[in-house]
Amino acid sequence: MLSEHDFQNKSDALFAELKKRLLLQGDIHDFDVEGESGKLEIIFEEPEPARFVISPNSPIREIWVSALSTSFKLAWSEERNAFLLPKTGEDLFAVMTRVVSQQLNTQVAV
Repeated sequence: MLSEHDFQNKSDALFAELKKRLLLQGDIHDFDVEGESGKLEIIFEEPEPARFVISPNSPIREIWVSALSTSFKLAWSEERNAFLLPKTGEDLFAVMTRVVSQQLNTQVAV
């Protein structure tokens, strides 16, 4: 398991990159992104209102995503040097690409 300090550093860097990518896609696909390194929210008005939340869970060193009425819990993989969804092996960017694309009914590359 990552130390709390390592988890914080890795999740802060990951959230900064994710926010940058989401802001770019939000401009293209008309959704809002709010929050800082502690938590990000994606707010959709179309095709139907929705709010996705991405947040670090420091005590258990996971990144949690609440989207599409589902909770995704990504754990650190030393082997891949990334937070991964154990069930599918997807990293955070792949999970977000999938759920945002599903929400908008169009392919979005996060």
